[in-house]
Amino acid sequence: MYVVGIDLGTTFTAAAVWRNGHAEIASLGSRAAVIPSVVLLRDDETVLTGETANRRGLTEPQRLAREFKRRLGDTTPILLGGTPYSAEALMARLLRWTLDEVATREGGQPSRLCISHPANWGPYKRDLLVNAVRMADIDIPTTFVTEPEAAAVFYAQQQRVEPGATVAVYDLGGGTFDAAVLRKTAHGFEILGQPEGIERLGGIDVDAAVFAHVQQAIGDALAELDEDDPAAMAAVARLREECVEAKEALSTDTDVSIPVLLPNLSTEVRLTRAELEAMVRPTLHSTIEALRRALRSARVEPEGLHSVLLVGGSSRMPIVAQLVGAELGRPVAVDAHPKHAIALGAAWLASGVEPTPPGPAQTTGAGGVAGTDTTGGAGTNAAVAGAAGAATGAAADAAAGAAAGAATGAGATGSAGGGARYTASARVQSDHSASGRTVPPGPDDHRATSPDRTADDHTAMHPVVSDGGDREPPVPDTGRPSRSKPLLVGSAVAAVAVLAIALGWTLGVGAGDEADAGGQATPDPATTPDATPPPTEEQLPIDEQCSDEIRANPRWVCLTSATLDAQGQLVVEYEADWAGEVPNISGGFHLHVYGGDGTTPPDETMGNHYQPAGDRGSWRVWDQDPITLSPDDVAQYIGDSPKVCARIADGNHHLVPADGGGFTTGNCVPIQRP
Repeated sequence: MYVVGIDLGTTFTAAAVWRNGHAEIASLGSRAAVIPSVVLLRDDETVLTGETANRRGLTEPQRLAREFKRRLGDTTPILLGGTPYSAEALMARLLRWTLDEVATREGGQPSRLCISHPANWGPYKRDLLVNAVRMADIDIPTTFVTEPEAAAVFYAQQQRVEPGATVAVYDLGGGTFDAAVLRKTAHGFEILGQPEGIERLGGIDVDAAVFAHVQQAIGDALAELDEDDPAAMAAVARLREECVEAKEALSTDTDVSIPVLLPNLSTEVRLTRAELEAMVRPTLHSTIEALRRALRSARVEPEGLHSVLLVGGSSRMPIVAQLVGAELGRPVAVDAHPKHAIALGAAWLASGVEPTPPGPAQTTGAGGVAGTDTTGGAGTNAAVAGAAGAATGAAADAAAGAAAGAATGAGATGSAGGGARYTASARVQSDHSASGRTVPPGPDDHRATSPDRTADDHTAMHPVVSDGGDREPPVPDTGRPSRSKPLLVGSAVAAVAVLAIALGWTLGVGAGDEADAGGQATPDPATTPDATPPPTEEQLPIDEQCSDEIRANPRWVCLTSATLDAQGQLVVEYEADWAGEVPNISGGFHLHVYGGDGTTPPDETMGNHYQPAGDRGSWRVWDQDPITLSPDDVAQYIGDSPKVCARIADGNHHLVPADGGGFTTGNCVPIQRP
């Protein structure tokens, strides 16, 4: 069996096959491994794609669609010979052909598929991509990954990147530019901050600049052509192809001659690399600024980068590496075939096996692991000190000492790691979060107000298998003591216990005084033999426990209570650790909240809406404290379930794998109903 990764690019489409621990690019075309991302509708309604469509498009340009990935989300239809198509319908045609071509060459269908998309796509465009998969009638497990993540995974297969190291991805493709900063984790890569992009900037814009250079050199020759003459239009199309080939040739040569073969003119136009670089330099400076914005959002200085990865066919221009290296002062890595990197990384992710690079580990730069937990220090000591004060002082002083110690300990917990941590009673924020995002809006602001903001009605997703599927992934060394959180909790519990003893002693003295005065003290129901003490953590059902295993994850959530009021609103209190970042349902880490009984539905159905419809659950995304679900939300996502559960999800709505395997990064609590 084998798996496939596909990169549906604006101008070119690539596919890679992974089998038996090795990924290689699949040959889709007759002249190159990649094919043009074009679709043509013939007059007999036959649909052609790739090289065949490109050739026929020379004589039937009105029936050809290209660069339609740029139009994804545009409600204006694309006309092919007068027939309207949406961008996702054309992407579905291209995707179906690509998968069939790979299956034909490999002798059978793949077992899994992973498709890449730009990192700055919001939920609206991602949903359209999901719809394109449905329209393509693909019935194999399909996952999705951002293009920078796929590129970083492929790079990690070529060169060792230690966990905690930070890399930047500079992706200058055919139609769009993307910049993202990623941190290597034990199971793959995670995006830091907010990726930046320039929606309409890529190689086709450089092609247009070269064509304009030729047009200026030949004067009015193009303007004199008859647009209704098929031969003339075919000649113009060939000239455009010559301009593309000239641009690509200048990546290795210093000057080229572009043949101009028009019905009214036959000549050549010379173009040098210096002239081409002068054309594109201002535009490339805008990409450098976008990359710097991505670094600021991630709170990463250029000196902290392990390297900068150049991805996309247009990144082969020598000036790109020169500008990026000069501006950031970091090593620049560009593959010999940058058009292949994303597809190869997607194939590795589809396999679920983390690439193993050759050679010894390299020393990384200044990019360390952000959000290191330091809760085992002052907070613990303060709680212990408070407990000691409670044990040795008078009753009133003991109560005050224990309360102060516990409060100090909780405060240290809230600000640990230089980030934001959420407790059941208050949200503690820090300006030093790794994501650089602002604090999310209040609960009333969760509903989508634009096409790219539809995150509140996601349904279940199929998780990206980046930890090796059923393999037991290694527990990463996060740099924090493994027992720091339990120690802190235990200290706080000890302080509260001493406080309870002190208060009980005080109440006992008061009751004794009343009895001596001739009155009879009323027994406290809580202290009668029939009272049932609350269960300890270990006595709770396993799905309700906030266990050490959950808290050992870099990001975790522990629900503490869930109350449904008479109006049908559900309020869920919780505490969480976000590893120094601010939760954000639009591109950041956040919660998936759903109803269940503790075992049903299974975790994996709550993490990826790319899963087949029959295997989907239903969840609510959330990034505020507390969780507040409206009656409509309760009806849709909770129903009659006895419990409410939560798990951590990433910016692509994939469930975050737990360190010990599976996706248990959170727990469930019973719902208290009126």
